[in-house]
Amino acid sequence: MLGMQRALSLIYPAQCLMCPSLVETPGGLCSECWRETPFQTGLLCDACGASLPGKSDGTAELCDDCLSMPRPWEAGRAALAYRDFGRRLVLALKHGDRTDLAAPAAAWMAKAGRSFLTEDMLILPVPVHWSRLMTRRYNQAAELGRALSKITRATHIPDALQRTRRTPVQDGMSVDDRFRNTLGAIRAAPKHAARLKDQTVCLVDDVMTSGATLSAATDAARRAGATHVFVLVLARVEKSN
Repeated sequence: MLGMQRALSLIYPAQCLMCPSLVETPGGLCSECWRETPFQTGLLCDACGASLPGKSDGTAELCDDCLSMPRPWEAGRAALAYRDFGRRLVLALKHGDRTDLAAPAAAWMAKAGRSFLTEDMLILPVPVHWSRLMTRRYNQAAELGRALSKITRATHIPDALQRTRRTPVQDGMSVDDRFRNTLGAIRAAPKHAARLKDQTVCLVDDVMTSGATLSAATDAARRAGATHVFVLVLARVEKSN
């Protein structure tokens, strides 16, 4: 089998996730694309994963947004900043049918969330409304959650949460409008609600902007009895300086 894999790699060499360049292993980025991908490193907000100035002294730090608007979850992380190649990766996964990006993206997310990810927690993707799912054919958050569960061995419940209504697209909305838009829009699915009681859950999504959708999902998980909630996203939208 190993010989067959080597032979195939010679005939079909691995290609970079985002360009035609060849790479050593499947699912990797070439050196140029890697340099252009904005991984979240250094001092980060403990609640949303946004990058912060300065160096860590070992204590939890919060960004201005999370100081002014406390989050209902306990801690959160993002693998990338939502700009440049980070934005391209998210859009390719979300709208470009690039579900092959979920596995490498989940590996980056697992590294970003290593401080709170455990094998005994539940992974819950942020849901999309059924009408959007019919159009898009897949929920990118569920694809990320499935891949993350394979890495962490945590249980993934792709339909644990439900959208109770189809909310308008939030692009261009103010922060207040985003929270009004998602208020009460997510609930625990009746058939899974009992599984969330007294559990630690990790909510997974592709992007965090204001945090309104993740707040609604957190509220839904807590109403179902979840005792600890963490959030993990592929990319975090950050304010420009």
